[in-house]
Amino acid sequence: MLYPLTFKPLFMERVWGGRNLERLYAKGLPPGVAIGESWEVADRPPAVSVIANGPLAGHDLRWLMANHAEELLGHRRTRADQFPLLVKLLDAEQTLSIQVHPPPAAAAKLGGQPKTEMWYVVEAKPGAAVWAGLRPGVSREAFERRLRSGAVTEFLLRWPVRAGDAMFLRSGQVHAIGEGVVIIEVQQNSDTTYRVFDWNRLGTDGRPRPLHVDEALASIDFDGSQPALTPAAFEERSGVRCRCLVQDPLFCVVEYHVQPGAWPAPAGRKGAAILGVVSGQLVVDDRGMDQRLQLEPGQFCVLPASVQRVETSATRGAVVLWVEPGDGG
Repeated sequence: MLYPLTFKPLFMERVWGGRNLERLYAKGLPPGVAIGESWEVADRPPAVSVIANGPLAGHDLRWLMANHAEELLGHRRTRADQFPLLVKLLDAEQTLSIQVHPPPAAAAKLGGQPKTEMWYVVEAKPGAAVWAGLRPGVSREAFERRLRSGAVTEFLLRWPVRAGDAMFLRSGQVHAIGEGVVIIEVQQNSDTTYRVFDWNRLGTDGRPRPLHVDEALASIDFDGSQPALTPAAFEERSGVRCRCLVQDPLFCVVEYHVQPGAWPAPAGRKGAAILGVVSGQLVVDDRGMDQRLQLEPGQFCVLPASVQRVETSATRGAVVLWVEPGDGG
């Protein structure tokens, strides 16, 4: 029988990374390494999250999917029988490359996988920004000409950001996270990225990182809608202030501002859910399995589909992200 699950983070060295996850969340980063990503819930062999709590500690998410998929996800099945989502913390000490993830049709032709994602900003230095989407009227031909001349940012939409901002980006929307931004990223379980431009920098091996210009041009959606920051439109649900960040067939994300005391977590879900603590502290209590979790900022837990009755409370108030995989993954 499953229970609320926590996982050991997987740290990824990135040329644009830093040490902010250590400062913000007391993550035990390896010394002397620029860490750009902490994979908190991951099922992408060989990078697979290992269970950290309870009687199943030491088993990984791949094992769960192989042996307890229906308990974990309900009746929802996923591409390649993998857990449908990947949840990360990203520390952009430097600006990331301008990049794009292929939409389904392009991915099928190019041999990649689509990757629709959501960003939630947990920290942003003054003046920090992200680039996401194209300015109106930009054609593929004009974009390619500007790209070859190294001035492609003039065709991208620049969005100043601060803590609490969120953005939903579909596959095919070109983007880059600017320096000084730390985000929570919820995404399809994919790692296909085509770099458009990398600011002429060198990788960790001292060489320029590969660009994928042809693949990127085949993947960018030049005709579709462009991303935007999620409006700060809060409502009350069961006395709790919240706002919907994403409502999509691939996944849904709701931000809750929980006051100290008991919190009636959303009920009636058909599949798994992921809880992530942005700030404060959240207690998740599964009395049936004698499992009590105290989640601190930057920590996540997976509530399996078979675990419908848990008690949740905030000891000193908390901002919480509630994530549910959809049927479209």
